[in-house]
Amino acid sequence: MIDNPESLPREAADRFTKPFARFLKIEAASGGLLLLAVLVAMALANSPWRGAYLALWETPVGLSFGALDFTRSLRHWINDGLMTLFFFVISLELKRALVLGELRHPRMAALPFAAALGGMAVPVALYLALMVGEPGMHGWGTVMATDTAFVIACLAIFGTRIPPSLRLFLLSLAIFDDVGAVLVVAFSYGEAMNWSALGLGALGLVVVASAAQLGVRRIPVYFLMGGAIWLCFDASGIHATIAGVILGLMTPTRVWVSDTRLRSILGGVLAYPAGAHWSGDTEDREDLRRAGRAVTESLSPVERLEMMLHPWVGFVIMPLFALANAGITIEGADFAQPVSLAIVVGLVLGKPVGVFGFSWLAVQFGLATRGSGLSWPFIAAGAFLTGIGFTMSLFIAGLAFEQPVLDAAKLGILGGSALSAILGSLLLTWLTLRPR
Repeated sequence: MIDNPESLPREAADRFTKPFARFLKIEAASGGLLLLAVLVAMALANSPWRGAYLALWETPVGLSFGALDFTRSLRHWINDGLMTLFFFVISLELKRALVLGELRHPRMAALPFAAALGGMAVPVALYLALMVGEPGMHGWGTVMATDTAFVIACLAIFGTRIPPSLRLFLLSLAIFDDVGAVLVVAFSYGEAMNWSALGLGALGLVVVASAAQLGVRRIPVYFLMGGAIWLCFDASGIHATIAGVILGLMTPTRVWVSDTRLRSILGGVLAYPAGAHWSGDTEDREDLRRAGRAVTESLSPVERLEMMLHPWVGFVIMPLFALANAGITIEGADFAQPVSLAIVVGLVLGKPVGVFGFSWLAVQFGLATRGSGLSWPFIAAGAFLTGIGFTMSLFIAGLAFEQPVLDAAKLGILGGSALSAILGSLLLTWLTLRPR
């Protein structure tokens, strides 16, 4: 796009910072909608319409073709199907940040990576220590991940009073441990392996890579191939959401049309005299079509797909997931089970200890560097916010537990996430209000 002569000139940094700022705005807004969906789910699960609410998500939906049966419950299509797009967008943002954006410098990327590693290892260790010999010990994955939307929504309350580097640190950390959590899901909470289906899925990934090398740039084509790959992974025994992570990391970051070529093509179109001469099978119209395609292809596939899908994930898929999974039936649930306490301890204590401890070690050993303005007190406050594990924690709990343990686990997730949000927000309030 040609610069507006009445505006300030564009800088190269705008190409990196603007997508990041847009991602933050969507995450902050979707956090409020996600909270509303949680409250609605809780209200319906404990209302006179509880039976209809719970039965809705078990409604079978799908198609059958002879021996092939693609019928799944509505909850399955949301948790395994739509959430694949959630992980796809997370992978897109991770690759964009690593290749094009804020984390392209290894030592800058090392800090949130080390923090995410500690934020997974320490909570899992605490959970396993508290659950030794107890049913539900295999649900250790529930304390691993951080909910990006809720964390960014909490940070949005403080506006410019907190350093931008803290937002980058927590967003990058959340993306790293979300990817780590889905890898754990794929290989620890799957079913018996179907090697034929897995082989077909791997072949589909090869076809996608080959199509990209050949220059196929039509996004609908890749969505069709991605859907076929998802079906293969869904039948393979590995959790199907891994398909979203792999495809996101495979998405190219290189633009097809450079800025120089784009300006040249647009200049050719603008050279035509004004008038209604764009209709008909003319050279003028062909130049206009070429210009439209050049504008589209001047953004990398990673950026285009993220801009296209992120609002749908934030404002549709995640609230639907919350409606389908956050409803806890209070009556009859055994909330005294050890799993509730283990999850709360893992999120509220394990997360901040692991995040802060591993961050400090990474900096002390010279493996990582802190961003401008990112002091250790701010890292400590952000570390408490990483205990908000809502989306991924509920996702893994649904795979790991059966009733009545599942309701106890959900209570621990909601309680631990709320307590982490309160502690982190209070610490940030104190840091932003104290005299400097």
